Amino acid sequence: MRVASISRTGFAELALVGIAAVWGLTFTMVQDAIALLPAMAFLAYRFAAATAIVAPLVRRPLAALPPAGWRAGLLMGVFLTGGYVCQTLGLERTSPSDAGFITGLFVVLTPVLGALFLRERISVAAWAAALVSALGLYLLTGSGAHFHLRGDGLVFLAAVCFAAHILATSRAASRFDVGALLVVQLGLTTLVCLVAALAAGDIEAPHGAKVWSALIVTAVFASALGFFVQTYAQQHAPPARTALILASEPAFAGLFGWLLSHDHLSALAWLGAALIMAAIVAVELLPRWQTTEPLPEQ
Repeated sequence: MRVASISRTGFAELALVGIAAVWGLTFTMVQDAIALLPAMAFLAYRFAAATAIVAPLVRRPLAALPPAGWRAGLLMGVFLTGGYVCQTLGLERTSPSDAGFITGLFVVLTPVLGALFLRERISVAAWAAALVSALGLYLLTGSGAHFHLRGDGLVFLAAVCFAAHILATSRAASRFDVGALLVVQLGLTTLVCLVAALAAGDIEAPHGAKVWSALIVTAVFASALGFFVQTYAQQHAPPARTALILASEPAFAGLFGWLLSHDHLSALAWLGAALIMAAIVAVELLPRWQTTEPLPEQ
């Protein structure tokens, strides 16, 4: 029994590392794809495919979802849509590395938004992490000189949306089926992006290996499979390890940006990226260490 438990934990952690790596890889793949296919059309295809994959698997919970659950899912979908639209449009004007590290700021922004808008308590460590990450963002964008509103600014707005999405999810996930909520969100994102693409006259058939590979990876692995892997990992792996693995997504984005897009960061930019990662890890791990892994009594 003990061996089986360790095996499940190890498998869950390994699968989560794979998903974090895929999430990091998508920044480069999406940037390459939207150079060939309009961004809103790409998002419409991506989330339509993800919805089609997930919906049949949770059709019973979806059918049983009450009106309050639909309202919660739609609210979460608004933030999810805003996050992905801003992130994808931002990738047209910034590098995958910068986009990955800036997006990762949602971890630091979540407790800050909770304190500002929901009157949730926030620790001194979380405020310190916010300040450190702000300094990191300043250095990452060349001491502010290379900060472009239509690039880095949109990605930062995406991080704000993702942070708001986390807060909305935390209030709904305990009351309604998470799979059903996910389908509502994916469906709303599909609808919004499809309408926007049609209005702009940007709907066109996907073409080329880069576009199709990006659609397959983002829809199947990053969206549909990623949700189920994350849910499985949270059931079988320790919370602190799960948080640390998920926090590695920006690092993977930087790695793949360097390997595949030839991103070159200056020494100050690398220092900024390191500060952002430190802030993310601190916010993710400190509360879990304090609550799930207490120090032994002296």
